[in-house]
Amino acid sequence: MSNIDTYLDSHFIHRSNWLRAAVLGANDGIISVSSLAIGVAAASSTSEPIVLATVAALVAGALSMAAGEYVSVSSQTDIETADIAREQEELLEMPEEELQMLAKIYENRGLKKETALQVALELTEHDALGAHVRDELGINEISQANPIQAALASGSAFTVGGILPLLVVLFAPVKSMEYWLYGFTILFLIILGAFAAKTGGSKISKAIIRITIWGTIAMGLSAFVGYLFGVKV
Repeated sequence: MSNIDTYLDSHFIHRSNWLRAAVLGANDGIISVSSLAIGVAAASSTSEPIVLATVAALVAGALSMAAGEYVSVSSQTDIETADIAREQEELLEMPEEELQMLAKIYENRGLKKETALQVALELTEHDALGAHVRDELGINEISQANPIQAALASGSAFTVGGILPLLVVLFAPVKSMEYWLYGFTILFLIILGAFAAKTGGSKISKAIIRITIWGTIAMGLSAFVGYLFGVKV
């Protein structure tokens, strides 16, 4: 492997698509399932309703997360495909205007006018559509959407995240269930935040603080709703 390849491999942006979907899924699984379990536990004196609600939240959430991510990313893919097709037509109908547009893009990025035109000419000769897709539309291998990958990552991550609070519900005492759930959920979120930051090459402390604060707010509001209704099941 060359020094350039090694340098490129040291960056983390190529992980952004699947990492975003996986972290979002796991975070949603942990927080949403825990929050629901806490809300039910706050209004229940037996474990059965809590377990039932937690399992239902886990199954429904995982399916919803995967389906929602697939539909969302598919919509993005449709837009990208339509733009690429439109760009291909423009290259056939007005190649000179498209060449000048490409040169102008490079000029705006800091190249001299003559250099920008030369770069545009050489890239057009090599792969005109690829150059316009990348530099005019801003679509590349890193940013390009992958619906199936995103759906699988989100659904699987939600399931993994949701199983963690389910294990707490199965083994923690009913009397203090809310506190066990809160404590372990914060622990799970800290681990997730640290893992996501480490994998993405970002600051670990910032990720942990962010994910812990929002998780606490979500669980606190859910517990409040449970106590508000105050119906013991």
